[in-house]
Amino acid sequence: MTIGFIGLGNMAKAMIGGMLSKNIAKPEEIIGSAKTEETAKTVNETYGITVLKSNEEVAHKADVLILAVKPQMFDQVIPQMRDVVRKDELIISIAAGKTISQIENAFGKELKLVRCMPNTPAMVGAGCSGVCRNERVNDADMELCMRLLGSFGLAEEVPEKLIDAVGGVSGSSPAFVFMFIEALADGAVKAGMPRQQALRFAAQAVMGSAKLMLETGKHPGELKDMVCSPGGTTIEGVQVLEKMGLRASVMSAVEACVEKSKNM
Repeated sequence: MTIGFIGLGNMAKAMIGGMLSKNIAKPEEIIGSAKTEETAKTVNETYGITVLKSNEEVAHKADVLILAVKPQMFDQVIPQMRDVVRKDELIISIAAGKTISQIENAFGKELKLVRCMPNTPAMVGAGCSGVCRNERVNDADMELCMRLLGSFGLAEEVPEKLIDAVGGVSGSSPAFVFMFIEALADGAVKAGMPRQQALRFAAQAVMGSAKLMLETGKHPGELKDMVCSPGGTTIEGVQVLEKMGLRASVMSAVEACVEKSKNM
């Protein structure tokens, strides 16, 4: 099996790294194309994969073709490979806002097409990907797709009508979490803690809290209540966050991401 990447940016590199580290694929089974010579050289040296000169050549040789370019690049790259993509080739798109119907129309032919929304924590093997497929993708194809995507984190199938919500709750949200970590650290710095130590404490607390919820299966509200002792320090902070509208702000941010994705 040959896995081809159109585009070798950060997300593609995260995916390649995951596949190699989990032995899902060997370097000689992965090919790709990049916009610049510098990127092509870096990826070749880092991962040992073959970087070809053209998108057309990658599409022609791949059994699984991953479209890892930004959505605004589709009008440029799809015509380059439209004529060489085969009906039995599994195509996976990670472009935000590009629906299955839009991608099918751009290729102008029947395709086995999967739409995926991964996120940047894939770079450290802790990604989260929502996945949907068209009617030509059978269960065996989907099993292969989920094995590839699962190599760098959680991957779950969702109906396409929810893929924009996936973008809001996991695709864009790492940026919100980084802002929260930075704000936590700022608070600790204000209290006298050195900046780098404050960042480590804040990041570890966020990571540990997420792990606690996932591994216990407890509702986040229940876990919050476990931290809030009667008359204690934590409930004082919770009151401030409620007063400042933390929940409403986060919900509005996710909603804004979803709407932007729908209108791209």
